[in-house]
Amino acid sequence: MIRSIINWLTSASGLRRILNIYGPYLGAGVRVRYLAKDFREAQVEMRLKWYNRNYVGTHFGGSLFSMIDPFYMLLLMNTLGRDYIVWDASATIDFIKPGKGVVKAQFLVTDAMLADIRAQTARGEKYLPTYEVLITDEQGELVARATKTLYIRRKPART
Repeated sequence: MIRSIINWLTSASGLRRILNIYGPYLGAGVRVRYLAKDFREAQVEMRLKWYNRNYVGTHFGGSLFSMIDPFYMLLLMNTLGRDYIVWDASATIDFIKPGKGVVKAQFLVTDAMLADIRAQTARGEKYLPTYEVLITDEQGELVARATKTLYIRRKPART
C-alpha cells in the first residue's frame, strides 16, 4: 500500500496533481495542464484573476516568473535519474508586453539536450546549461521571455 502511494506521488500524474494544489501555484492561479509520463514535456498556464493581477490590471510579473520557475529542473531530475544532481542556478525574465487573459508556457526535454548534458558531465564536471522559456498569450503572442540556467553534475560513483 505505502509503495503504491509513493509510486503514484513520484509519477508524472501524481506530480502534476501535487503541483496543482501546491500553495504558491494555487494562490497565483497557475495550472499544470500537461506533464508527459516520461517527464519530457510540460505545459502550464495561468488565467488572469482578481488575485493575480497587478495595479494596472495585467498579470503580476512575479506570478509569470513563478509559473515557469521549477519545470526544467523537475523534468531533468526525473529524466536523468538518481545519478545526477540538478538544481536551478539562476534565471532572468524579460517582460515583452502586458499579459492579459490566459498565458501559457511549454517545456521540452529533447534527445539533444540529454546527450549534451551527459557528454558535459561524463567526468563529473558541473554543467550550467541555459534554456529559454517563452510565455505567450491566447493569440500566441510573446508576453515574456525567460532564461533558466541549471546546475547539473553527475554524482560520484559509490564504492
